[in-house]
Amino acid sequence: MSSILETRGLTAFYGDFQALFGVDLRLEAGETIAVIGANGAGKSTMMRAIAGVLPSPGDAILHRGMPIGDLAAPDVVARGIALVPEGRKLFASLTVEENLLVGRYGRKVDGPWSLDSVYALFPILKERRSKPATALSGGQQQMVAIGRALMSNPEVLLCDELSLGLAPVIIKDIYAAFPRIRAAGAALIIVEQDINQALKVADRVYCMMEGRITLTGRPSELDRDDIHAAYFGAEPHELA
Repeated sequence: MSSILETRGLTAFYGDFQALFGVDLRLEAGETIAVIGANGAGKSTMMRAIAGVLPSPGDAILHRGMPIGDLAAPDVVARGIALVPEGRKLFASLTVEENLLVGRYGRKVDGPWSLDSVYALFPILKERRSKPATALSGGQQQMVAIGRALMSNPEVLLCDELSLGLAPVIIKDIYAAFPRIRAAGAALIIVEQDINQALKVADRVYCMMEGRITLTGRPSELDRDDIHAAYFGAEPHELA
C-alpha cells in the first residue's frame, strides 16, 4: 500500500498556545485508522489542521506526497479531503437536501456519491429531505454531516467525534454505513473517544495525549494496559 496522507512533525497553535507537538501519522490507500485519546488530547486540532482550518507548515502535511499544510480549507477539499466536523456544523437555514448539496460546491468530480447514493446509504434523509436540517434528531444530523462530506466524492474522509452525544443504538447505525463508504473507495481517519468502537472499525489505531502520539498499533496487537498507559502517561510505544 502507498501512503495517501501523512503528517510529519505536525505542530499547531492557538495563538501562543501550542496544541500539537511533532505529530507523525500516515494513512494508506483504502485504510481506516482511528485516533483515540481523552478530551484535550489534540485529536480535533489535528483533524482541523489536516483539513486546512488551522494553519500549519506546508511540508508538515502531505497528500499523495505533495505538501498541503499551508493550503486553505477549500483547496484541501478540492484535493479530495473532506471533514465531518465535531458538532456537525450544519446550516440551520437550509433543508437536509440543501445541506447535502453544499458538499458539491468545493469539488465537482465524478464518483460514487450523489444525492441518490447518499439517500440509499441513509434512507431516512430522503424522507426528510425538505425538513430544516437542524430540526432532525442528533443521529440524523450526523448522517447529514457525513452525507455532505461524501458529496464531494473524497478519497480521504475525516470524521471527528461521530459518537459524541449520541445513544449507542444510533452510533451503531452510523458506523454500519462505513463498510459501504470504504468499499466506494475512501480512506478514513476516525477520531473517537469510544475505544471499543474505534478498535472494531480500524486497521490501525493512534492514541494521543497532550498533543503527542503516545501509541500506535493494530487493534489485534493492543491490550488494555497499552491503551491505559498511552492515555495516562507512558513512553511512546510502537507496535506496528
